[in-house]
Amino acid sequence: MKLQKEMILLNQTDKTPEDVIKKSGQLLVDAGCVDSAYVDAMIERENKVSTYMGNFIAIPHGTDEAKEYVKKSGISIVQVPEGIDFSTEDDDEEKLATVIFGIAGVNNEHLDILQQIAVFCSDVQNVVKLADANSEDEVIALLEEVAE
Repeated sequence: MKLQKEMILLNQTDKTPEDVIKKSGQLLVDAGCVDSAYVDAMIERENKVSTYMGNFIAIPHGTDEAKEYVKKSGISIVQVPEGIDFSTEDDDEEKLATVIFGIAGVNNEHLDILQQIAVFCSDVQNVVKLADANSEDEVIALLEEVAE
């Protein structure tokens, strides 16, 4: 799966997880990866359990029931340099995300996608580079190993 410039939004100013999830989901819709119902399933999943993964990233994706809305695997990336707080009232600390990866996977391809993103982003310096990237090409260059 190849990362595409049109699937990346830089310097966004969203304030809530729902807003940025809608935006990342719409990128997947526009690219023909999912039906629009998948975006609702992404929000539903977030309402059940946070998709914040640590190290300033969140990886929103649909519920298991939403697999029928996935046409092809894809990754969208939304950069929010100021960050979005993904914490809930049950959390003791702020869960700030500056890079949001929207994902959709055919069959279980999304598990591979999740693993690749997690490995890359386990180094917080990689996330800082993504949050500071000034172009879609720079983001793609940083994530080339994720796309392979």
